[in-house]
Amino acid sequence: MTTRLDVERLAQQFAPAGVQAIALMGSYARGDAGPFSDIDLVRFTEETVAAPPGSGSHLIGGSLVVVSDVRPSEVDAWFWRPEVAVNTIAGLRGARPLIDRDGTFAALQDRACAFVWDDAIQARANAYASQQMVGWIEEVHKGLEGLRRGDIGRLLNARFGLSWGLSRVVQVQRGVLLAGDNAFFQEVEAAIGVRSEWARLWRAAFGLESSATPPPPLQEQVVAGLRLYVATARLLAEALEPADASLVGQTVALVMATLGIEH
Repeated sequence: MTTRLDVERLAQQFAPAGVQAIALMGSYARGDAGPFSDIDLVRFTEETVAAPPGSGSHLIGGSLVVVSDVRPSEVDAWFWRPEVAVNTIAGLRGARPLIDRDGTFAALQDRACAFVWDDAIQARANAYASQQMVGWIEEVHKGLEGLRRGDIGRLLNARFGLSWGLSRVVQVQRGVLLAGDNAFFQEVEAAIGVRSEWARLWRAAFGLESSATPPPPLQEQVVAGLRLYVATARLLAEALEPADASLVGQTVALVMATLGIEH
């Protein structure tokens, strides 16, 4: 049975010289932690200091305490790389400072609160999504070949790329700033539309929705994922770079022909 830890006192255990600030993030910062929730401590360190001791996972008082380190150069990426910003900005806004020796964290949190998803970061998000749609073409082919052979290994690889992979593409392109990693599903779905065809296929690719007379569950999820690739390509059509759009378009045509999907 876990005991409720004093997080302020806990932070002191992980604050050697070179640590400028420690912030509590995740469910404990939001106030919705459960008995099995981990305690996320993020340490903001000086750029030139060697990694301070204590980084990693610890079991303390029956609770899992996860300590991670961030240097100033890494923090900068949180604000200009869209694939990083979507997973950090909202959490930073809601984080709770436990130690802030020189105002480092206060300034960083102010910067996060002032962050705007502007045209420049959207352009980078579009470029990221375009590259990723090409990158997941391999999983499309694994899925088609896995279905043809009944090959579990190919099907499992395809299922990952055509569910989690495409989710990530859409999250970044639409600038969905996650409140926490456990909110991933609900927040991405809400951004596209809970009742949309894309969301229906997305649920099916994760095995959360099935047809009335389904084939074996893994095959069904891969078929849904292949259809989701087609739907995602259409959803992001305007974001694709011309060269990438050609490759994605050929892949969409292959999926539609193989699965018998009408235009």
